[in-house]
Amino acid sequence: MTVLAVVLALAVGTYAFRVTGVLLADRLTLPAPLRRLLPIAAATLLAALAATAALTESAGFAGYARPVGVLVGVVLACRRAPFILVVVAAAATTAVLRLLGVP
Repeated sequence: MTVLAVVLALAVGTYAFRVTGVLLADRLTLPAPLRRLLPIAAATLLAALAATAALTESAGFAGYARPVGVLVGVVLACRRAPFILVVVAAAATTAVLRLLGVP
């Protein structure tokens, strides 16, 4: 029961946090330098999350297969390949490398 309460509390908090941003968007004016930095900060945060997920597992290095698979996905995405191809190629690369014994 306590897990359900925690999940509900986090859901309500997340919803409130997002609604507050929408409601205050018209009332809050940000300085120009900060407005220029916000998109860069969002991209940086996303890149950091992707790097953490690609390189670590259980507080250690994830091995070489996963980062190579992610690299294949990044290359295909930069070449504007269809999303399904990017995902399948990245997963297949990782799977084949692990099948070959690459950690």
